[in-house]
Amino acid sequence: MVGAGGEGMAGAKMYVSLTIRIKRNDEVKGRRLAKALLDFLIKAGIAGATVWTGVDGFGKRGKSTLHIEGIAVNMPLVIEVIDRKEKIEPLLPEIKMMVGDNGLVTLHEVDVV
Repeated sequence: MVGAGGEGMAGAKMYVSLTIRIKRNDEVKGRRLAKALLDFLIKAGIAGATVWTGVDGFGKRGKSTLHIEGIAVNMPLVIEVIDRKEKIEPLLPEIKMMVGDNGLVTLHEVDVV
């Protein structure tokens, strides 16, 4: 198996997938949390991130969707980042501080082919 940089498995770097689950209206220091997280990841030199919008969901803070006349408000968001472990791990304390109790942050190893 070959990694993203063309390395064989023996020389492959460890990649991880960072997943951050929040709600669209979550804020940190007066800013939308998703935008603040993306800006933080860009400044940290992360290769890329994708924000996915969910249509419905629930968690410890209850339902993530409120429908008003056919318009969904405060829907769930998932921010997905895949990069080398040594780039993402040092960022975790700041990310967790930004997210706080408003979301869920998970990290797992991935094979990039």
